[in-house]
Amino acid sequence: MTDKNLCQLPPVKAVLNSLAKNRITFQMYDDVRVEPTDQSFMDAITFAKKEEFDAYVAVGGGSVIDTCKAANLYASSPESDFLDYVNAPIGKGKSVTVPLKPFIAVPTTAGTGSETTGIAIFDYKELKVKTGIASRAIKPTLGMIDPLHTLHMPERVVANGGFDVLCHALEAYTALPYKMRSPCPSNPINRPAYQGSNPISDVWAVHALRIVAKYLKRAVRMPDDHEARANMHLASAFAGIGFGNAGVHLWTVIPHLLSNLLIYSNLYYYIILTNILSNHLRLCLILGADIRTAKIKDAGLILADTLRKFLFDLNVDDGLAAIGYSKADIPALVKGTLPQERVTKLAPRPQTEEELSALFEASMKLY
Repeated sequence: MTDKNLCQLPPVKAVLNSLAKNRITFQMYDDVRVEPTDQSFMDAITFAKKEEFDAYVAVGGGSVIDTCKAANLYASSPESDFLDYVNAPIGKGKSVTVPLKPFIAVPTTAGTGSETTGIAIFDYKELKVKTGIASRAIKPTLGMIDPLHTLHMPERVVANGGFDVLCHALEAYTALPYKMRSPCPSNPINRPAYQGSNPISDVWAVHALRIVAKYLKRAVRMPDDHEARANMHLASAFAGIGFGNAGVHLWTVIPHLLSNLLIYSNLYYYIILTNILSNHLRLCLILGADIRTAKIKDAGLILADTLRKFLFDLNVDDGLAAIGYSKADIPALVKGTLPQERVTKLAPRPQTEEELSALFEASMKLY
């Protein structure tokens, strides 16, 4: 499973050559949509149901890998309705109890870390919201991390993917702590895919952030810097392991990928809580800020400024207005965010419509 752009590039050609060399019979699906929707998921599911495949291989970025997760799941549970496994309250959020087929994920971008997670994200067009399927059962059996597969990526893909890594790691680290989540499920099978920040996920998140701070700008500016590309590819997987356990929160549920990125620096000023201010300062230090004279009460503002500088240095658009949004779009953005309780409740503070509106308005311009 891949997309039409990747079909002509070395990563897919290498996989096809290997399959042919080893005389493995296969079929290729290349209609994956960048930024998947419920319909694009269902198209892939229909393809998967037509044949009794022994295994799946996804070669591509997060959209390809997530689409393959959905195809594997619903082909293994052919009687299920599409919304059965979609996260509540959009879908029914049923637990996955059927066995799935072996699944190899070969990521070609350094961004989502989808090869490490049991999450498949898509846009649900009817409600104009971003949602997904979350279950350990859909996690790939094997992820093959080969930095040579990232050398074809253009500068903007490297930059935006790198910010994906940064954002995932930050969200995992600042998610509501696991000890503050309640109530506990009566049966372990009903445990959520996301547990809240915890000592184990913190290790992965911090490690990913250190790599991003050191290598992201190099990976963007110097395409032939194999060391930088290799480390960013690993950072993507490390952040995936972190947020695949701890979870993500507000940034991830914003209804449009680039708008996610453009609200990010303001988000960390917004989510300040007294008991995580020291965490904010630690993040500032990891990302290169000088905090020697910083006051802990200013931690959120310093982190927001640090992130804004990252965005500016890598030529990211100047806020939501720069990509066509206006204040008139804010109600729709808020409406698309509020239903995603699976992750919004992992934010370290609750949100109201008014607060989200203010967050979007502040993000119309960044610099």
